[in-house]
Amino acid sequence: MDRAARLVGDAGTAVLGIAGAPGSGKSTLAEWLVARLRERLGDGDVQAVAHAPMDGFHLADIELRRLHRLDRKGAPDTFDLAGFAALLRRVREARTETVYAPMFERGLEQPIAGAIPIGPATRMLVTEGNYLLLPGWSQVRDLLDEVWFCTLDDDVRRERLVGRHVRFGKRREQAARWVDEVDESNARLVAQYAHTADLLVPGGLPGPSGAVP
Repeated sequence: MDRAARLVGDAGTAVLGIAGAPGSGKSTLAEWLVARLRERLGDGDVQAVAHAPMDGFHLADIELRRLHRLDRKGAPDTFDLAGFAALLRRVREARTETVYAPMFERGLEQPIAGAIPIGPATRMLVTEGNYLLLPGWSQVRDLLDEVWFCTLDDDVRRERLVGRHVRFGKRREQAARWVDEVDESNARLVAQYAHTADLLVPGGLPGPSGAVP
């Protein structure tokens, strides 16, 4: 927590990235950090800290069908990498206007444009995504002040993923097959670059003391 707060300068917007394999707890950690940072940096003001996950830059299903990639949705090439980098670049620049980021609506399994406001007074943006540390994503990594990597026991992580897919409409056998054939391939790719993170967060969650370094 203190480490995240120290990234914030006197002017502009700092950007903290949370990376990790699918199901490792990125969203949980990001949401916890955002709530604590709003208390510290903005006296509870929601505009002080924004949360814009990379998932908003999923390509829509209609485009994935055209690219014949719908059956690998969630792989690195199924995201708008350039668009994500452009958003981060705009956020970091001195500005007087609000920048709007897309969000990913899990109930629809589709991105929704213009859903997350990042105002000129926002002091920190927390973003999260599987691929923030990939060498081919350096245009994103160069725009992040730090990247933290969530680690989690693989069996626990896989079971979380299956449960998530079931909650959002897949039958359990479909969910398990998707995890085995799609999510785990992405997880193995991501794990290769965990050592390049600025901080490893075991369990992907705040520790027993309720604090993250």
